[in-house]
Amino acid sequence: MSSALPTRVYGGVTVPDTPLIRSALEYAKSNMKEPLYNHVVRAWLFGFAIADKVPALQDRDGEVHSIAAILHDLGWSDTKELVTQDKRFEVDGANAAREFLKREGGNGWDKHRLQVVWDAIALHTTASLAWHKEAEVVATSYGIGTDFTGVEGAPMGLLTQAEYDAVVREVPRLGMKDAFKEVMCGLCRTKPATTYDNQCSEWGEKYVEGYSRVGHRNIDRVEPGLERLG
Repeated sequence: MSSALPTRVYGGVTVPDTPLIRSALEYAKSNMKEPLYNHVVRAWLFGFAIADKVPALQDRDGEVHSIAAILHDLGWSDTKELVTQDKRFEVDGANAAREFLKREGGNGWDKHRLQVVWDAIALHTTASLAWHKEAEVVATSYGIGTDFTGVEGAPMGLLTQAEYDAVVREVPRLGMKDAFKEVMCGLCRTKPATTYDNQCSEWGEKYVEGYSRVGHRNIDRVEPGLERLG
C-alpha cells in the first residue's frame, strides 16, 4: 500500500486513517445493523492483512480499497433511500457508495477512482471476476471472502490464526451467521427477481418456502430461443 496516507493500527492491522475513511465508517454504521457493520469492518481489516503481503498489490490505492470494503454491503441496509426493488444488492451498494463519494469525497475522487470503488463492490460476490480486476478490487474481494471462510479459506494462506483472532477480538462476529442468512432469505422474499442469477438464490431454494429459480434460470431464458433459431 502507498505510504502517503496516515495510518493507525486497528485489530492488530495497519490501515489507512483519513477523514473520508472515518466518515465512511460512520456512514456504514448509521445505515447497517451491528452484526453486518462488524462484517464490513472485519472485511476491511482482513483485506489489508492479506493484501499487504502480496507484492502485486503493494501499490494499490489504500483509500479506494478502504472505502470499497467499508461500504460494500450498503445494499443490505434498511435505509429505503439506499436500496431499490429492481437491482441486485451489490449494485445498490455500489451506487450508494458512489453517491457517498460524490457528496463527501471532494476533488480527489475522479472518474477512475469512483469506478474502481463501484467495480469492487459490484463484483465482490464474484471472485472469479474480481480477482482479474484492479489491485483494489482484488484486495477488497480477498478481505470479504475471508470473513466467510476464516483462516482456512484465506487467499494463498496469507492470514494467520493469530491475525484472525486479533481482528475478531476487536470486531466480534455478533451472530453473523444468522444475520447473513436473514439478509439472503429476505432478499429472496422481498425482491426475488434480483436473486435468480446469483448466490442469493441458493439460500432462497434451501430456506424460503415457495421460492424457485425454475423459469428464471439462464437456460430457461436462452434455450427456447436456441431451439427456435437453431
